[in-house]
Amino acid sequence: MHNPVPVLTIDGPSGAGKGTAARAVAARLGWNFLDSGAIYRALAVAAMDREVSCEDEAALEALAHSLDLVFEATAVPRALLWGADIGDRIVTEECGNLASKVAAFPRVRQALLEKQRSFRRPPGLVADGRDMGTVVFPDALYKVFLTASAEVRALRRYNQLKEKGIDVSLANLTEEIEARDRRDRERATAPLRAADGAVVIDSSDLSVEEVILACLAVAGSR
Repeated sequence: MHNPVPVLTIDGPSGAGKGTAARAVAARLGWNFLDSGAIYRALAVAAMDREVSCEDEAALEALAHSLDLVFEATAVPRALLWGADIGDRIVTEECGNLASKVAAFPRVRQALLEKQRSFRRPPGLVADGRDMGTVVFPDALYKVFLTASAEVRALRRYNQLKEKGIDVSLANLTEEIEARDRRDRERATAPLRAADGAVVIDSSDLSVEEVILACLAVAGSR
């Protein structure tokens, strides 16, 4: 059955600016917002807390089914896992790398699929992730693939972490991002790619506002 609720999917690699753009676009359109990456990161946090191996697909699948996860669309977005705020934990590099590993398992992705689709409610949804337009919402009216060079994405992450007082190596960050890109592109299930009909936006040389306006233009509103 066709779902009449419009969806704008914004897919792309880590650090391309998907989250910032998607949140701003959702706010300007007055639509709901889904940070699909946060769902996988929440599962990674749960796996760490419950001491579930990131190699154990069956255990991760069971854990995914049991997740009690709530997103609060406040000025500072909050993610509550079993009632506990995990916002600070899901933004770490460790969590991001673990999330990328658990997301490679087909049964884990299937377990989290319906949870993601449940965010599709009137008046519309802006969904940010890696397979929103290809797998989760293939019937979405509007699709964007937001990208940027690995060097630019690593530098953005480096500056974010330095601002938080976290000492990191730019070379190591670039290496990690390239490895994650490779893993996401080459996985058997829902590899990272632009959806059919998606508008590709390279944010390497664009300001945040320019990216937001480009996404709004895809949705027919600016």
